[in-house]
Formats: sequence, C-alpha cells, structure tokens
Amino acid sequence: MKENNIFLDFFRLFYPKYCSSCGNALVKSEDVLCLKCIENLPKTNFHLQKNNPVEEKLMGRVHFECATAFCFFKKEGSVQHLIHELKYKNNKQIGQKLGFLMGCDIIKNETFKSIDLIVPIPIHPKKQQKRGYNQSEQIGLGLQKAMNKPLDSSSFVRISQTETQTKKSRYERWKNVEEIFKVVAPEKLQNKHILLIDDVITTGATLESAANCLLQITGTKISIACLASAT
Repeated sequence: MKENNIFLDFFRLFYPKYCSSCGNALVKSEDVLCLKCIENLPKTNFHLQKNNPVEEKLMGRVHFECATAFCFFKKEGSVQHLIHELKYKNNKQIGQKLGFLMGCDIIKNETFKSIDLIVPIPIHPKKQQKRGYNQSEQIGLGLQKAMNKPLDSSSFVRISQTETQTKKSRYERWKNVEEIFKVVAPEKLQNKHILLIDDVITTGATLESAANCLLQITGTKISIACLASAT
C-alpha cells in the first residue's frame, strides 16, 4: 500500500491534475475542484428556505413537494464556466462532483431525504449521441452517491428535439417544450417520490413540462433540484 502511494505521488508530480474552475494544480486530497473553489461556490441555500425563488417560479405551474437550486448562475461567473465545461467540453466529472456536493447539502432537508428515486431531465437521443452523454445524468450520478438513492435514466425519455431556448420569452419557452417527454416504463416510477434534476433553471418551462408528464403516473410525487438558478 505504501509503495502504491509513493507511485501515485510520483505520478502526480509529473502529471498533475488541475482544478476545473481556477486551473490551479490539485493537491492529493482534492478532486475535480480545489477546496478554495468549493468554498467559494455561490450557494443559494434554497433547500433551507420555504417558498424560495425556485419554488415561487414554479408555483401554480406544477405540483411539487420541494424545489431548489444549488448555486446562483451569473454570466461570466464560475458556475457558468463549470456548466459550459460539463455540457460542451466533455468534462463529465464536473457534473458528478457538483451533483455530489449538492446532494450532501440538500439531504439535510427532510423532504429531499424522503425521495425514492432520482430522475434526470432527458435529452434527445440525437443530442446525446453527439455529446456522448446527458449532463443531467452526470449530475444524477453524483447525487446518487451522496444521497444513497437509486438513479433511473431510462424510464423517462425525450421524444422530440426543440429549438434553443436562449432568446425565447417565457411563453415561447413553454410552447417550445410542450409534450416533448414520454414515460416508457411507468411501472418503475409509480408510487415514487421522484427527484427531478437538471443543470440550470431559467424560466422553468422544461421542468414544468417534465414534471407534469411524470405526475400523470399513479401515486407519483415530485421534488426538483437544479445545479444553478439563473435568477
């Protein structure tokens, strides 16, 4: 064991790993993000607030048990950089790391602690084939590890592609994601308290469409968690 540790230290000396946020070399105890960048994450602590801004955004649009976002999303900020790396630079480990950190926080909330199943927002198969993975599923892998809850990435799918949401109004975003999801294995989801997860919530149109689709299954309850909130 001691010889293995010496080998790893030697390997890191010549092939160091770097923080995905600040770019500094990671020390032995760090992984993906350095401790300083983790401490400086702009956390919302919405999971500790009743009627927080994410819940207020979704109220009256979907029936949910609890909703939160882990960090604030600001243009040119560290969280935007990390999510860009996750979605477009093949850095899946960022999603898993941030998902793990989020899971460690939100499980302190009794409602989130009571979930039965983690379900990521699906992306269209063509997009997943091009990207190589679903970024929300990577977040789910981190949550699964932190919360010790099962992850289901196959029972809920996306059946149509949509145009980019970036420059659309709230109504246009909602129309853009109407009826784009489908439950293919309802028996695996029925009577479950589902944690629906995504990377960023802006208007909430995608989450609204997905949650209302899942709520058609007998006995389901929905809670929502996103890595970041753009509000």
